Amino acid sequence: MIIDYFKTIFVTALIIFSVFVFATDIFAATELKLNPNLKYSSDSNDGPLITGKNMKDGSINKGKPAYVIFYHRGCYNSKRQARRTVELYEKDNGTVDFIVVDLDSPRSSEQSALLTKHYKNYIPHLTVYDKNGKVVYDKSGEVRNTQMSELLDGLL
Repeated sequence: MIIDYFKTIFVTALIIFSVFVFATDIFAATELKLNPNLKYSSDSNDGPLITGKNMKDGSINKGKPAYVIFYHRGCYNSKRQARRTVELYEKDNGTVDFIVVDLDSPRSSEQSALLTKHYKNYIPHLTVYDKNGKVVYDKSGEVRNTQMSELLDGLL
């Protein structure tokens, strides 16, 4: 009788834990992190500039603004913009979708579609969508976080 009681508690706890882990994995936002080995003074290829979960997701979801960055690994301008992107992510995570397109890695079909639509062969390139899926910013070059933060705050 006591063994059945503990079995029931164990099975219930296992089910709750499994549901929590499954739901967390499915609904986890992209967790962006800056590569700690970046050398900002050179065009060296230091590996992916930004890492995180769900990095292949390139879908634009209506209902939330989206920030898209296209970069090459061996570009110091891209490295600086990657650092700014992660800073923005830390500020706006949950209210803005962040999409990273590493031009030196294989891409998902959604990322490839974004690349075809927006990328003009200049890096870094940033595209911002409003919550209705309309493009409100689509330019190449570095952008200071004050300017981008104002734009994103205005979309919220």
